[in-house]
Amino acid sequence: MSDIRANRSTAPVLGGPGALKSTSVPLSQLYKLALLDLDGVVYRGKDPVEHAAEGIRNAERLGMKISYTTNNPSRYPHTVAEQLEGFGLTVADNQVITSAIVAARMLAAALPQGSKVLVVGREHLCEEIEKNGLRVVHKAADKPDAVIQSWHQDLSWAELAEASYAIHAGARYFVTNKDLTIPREGGIAPGNGAMQIPVTVATGVTPEASAGKPEAAMYDESRMLFSLTDDLVPVDLSLPCGDRLDTDIEAANRGGYDSLVVLTGVATPQQIICADPIHRPTYVTTDLRGLNMPQPAVTRRADGTYQCNAAVATLTMRGDGTGELSVAIDGVDTPAPDTLDALRAACTCMWHAVDVEGVDASRVSIPDFPQQLRGCDTAAGDTAAGDVTDGDSVK
Repeated sequence: MSDIRANRSTAPVLGGPGALKSTSVPLSQLYKLALLDLDGVVYRGKDPVEHAAEGIRNAERLGMKISYTTNNPSRYPHTVAEQLEGFGLTVADNQVITSAIVAARMLAAALPQGSKVLVVGREHLCEEIEKNGLRVVHKAADKPDAVIQSWHQDLSWAELAEASYAIHAGARYFVTNKDLTIPREGGIAPGNGAMQIPVTVATGVTPEASAGKPEAAMYDESRMLFSLTDDLVPVDLSLPCGDRLDTDIEAANRGGYDSLVVLTGVATPQQIICADPIHRPTYVTTDLRGLNMPQPAVTRRADGTYQCNAAVATLTMRGDGTGELSVAIDGVDTPAPDTLDALRAACTCMWHAVDVEGVDASRVSIPDFPQQLRGCDTAAGDTAAGDVTDGDSVK
């Protein structure tokens, strides 16, 4: 039997990829397990993300297993599964891994059995903590050994005050996740990380550990919990997919996973192009239809430009350290390029300049990419437009 890993390219890892990888087959045929974030990837609050269910169903048809990993600790897995089924998906409860589940296991490892934990959060988190042999309290007067702070949409000043009182009295401070923002139906709203700022200001204490992404434990725990009745899916055949560079993608890089970033949530093309190594994805796509597409190669041409199919990225630096990244499509300069191939070429061009030439990305002007890019409507099994052959492939 051939090794499916032979169908992907390699890229240097500097805390994260130094170049995007390419594949000769769809990602859903190359990786056995997709670890999908939810908010901004599959749904926004109550609303489905465009094309997400379509992409997931097609990936499953091609043999990929799906696990849903979310930093949202407020909802039960069965509630999430019911919502996803409303989008036309088939989802078992054990396919949904929340930061509440991982946080409870984290606390059980850090605290003696029977320790009291002040919970800022909903019933799901409380129940998971109790399942792991710890006692849940809600008042600082109960003298908790630790505080665990999570997000829920009715979070109150009184809850943050009780957490602060307990931490002042010596309780250890843990959090389920550090997301500064969360995509909702109406737009981008403050997340758990933003709600930790008042507690840190009041106490002078920062959380000692976080269960959710960007810690890689979320993905590691997900593989273990998801694979209870099967052989554990190895890291190099698991593909985290998310919309945030500072959580989903950073967690993947910390854990040694390849990753896919989508443009349906928080991350913008400009942020991806200028990302630090730890925040760089392995692959980029508009939405989850990208799971079922080969990922085209970016090649470095003899003149130092970078080409992905019809898109060519060029970085021009000036003597004062400023520069301009430009993109041409079919030979025409394009100030607002709207294709995934243009983004792929631009990313690899900028990442090479930063990593190898010491360019400061913050001093480079970037093309005005729109948030939604063309290039995600190729059917699974079709090859992308002809691979570029001149120059050396970026490896």
